Amino acid sequence: MNTNNFKIHTKTPPLGGWGVVWITGASSGIGEACSYLFAAEGASLILTATREEQLKKVQQKCIDLGAKCEILPYDLSDIDNLDALTDKVLSLFGKIDVMFHNAGISQRGKAIETDFSVDKKIMDVNFFAPVKITKRLLPKMIENGGGTLAVTTSIAGKFGFPLRSAYSSSKFALYGFFETVHAEYYAQNIRVTMVCPGRVKTNISYNALEADGSKHAQMDDGQADGISAEKAARKIVKAIRNQKPEVLVGGKELLMVYIKRFLPGLSRRLVRKIKAT
Repeated sequence: MNTNNFKIHTKTPPLGGWGVVWITGASSGIGEACSYLFAAEGASLILTATREEQLKKVQQKCIDLGAKCEILPYDLSDIDNLDALTDKVLSLFGKIDVMFHNAGISQRGKAIETDFSVDKKIMDVNFFAPVKITKRLLPKMIENGGGTLAVTTSIAGKFGFPLRSAYSSSKFALYGFFETVHAEYYAQNIRVTMVCPGRVKTNISYNALEADGSKHAQMDDGQADGISAEKAARKIVKAIRNQKPEVLVGGKELLMVYIKRFLPGLSRRLVRKIKAT
């Protein structure tokens, strides 16, 4: 992302400001772009991703925008130590007001051909990590009077998609867990925003896992033609600010969400014809 060309469009944040925002997957793409918007609107930020050097660059840009910003590099597939990570995050500013579960791994492999270790890693990073972090965070959020959980899902979490069996499963699961959290803790002022991207020009296809666990290592045509991460971020941050239950982000591919909702038979036929890469 060329941060020199990134335009900040500031708007009034929620009453009292954003407070403390923790973003995973913050070293590039949607996470990086949202970090700059939150920073420009006065948030105190905690940024997490696997790539420490890139994370440091994002941190410096956020500081230049006037934000307090800490980084905690971490691989979310390390499920066993997530409680310790979350406790460390809470110790930095004493609370989290907005938790943006944005990190994720995509997939490029047919269901039978995909090694189970790949299925497990995708589920760990995309689903179990957000679940475990949320379970640790929620009591503190409730104690502090509430908070917002934003969760990056995908239109692949709305319908099955070729070569994405584990990825789609993880995104379907996010809807089930976080919509339940929304229902259970709404009275305690916990709000949930499901962020549902279609095609956004990020590195997600480059970092996707092949059936054997190797990196896909190329930008898919659909991804390359997607909307910019900056455009997506503006829509996402606005939705979080307004505490929308869900925000769809992308282009004409989002039509498939409505086809699945209102014409499920047609949706299944269309999905079978997709030439996925």
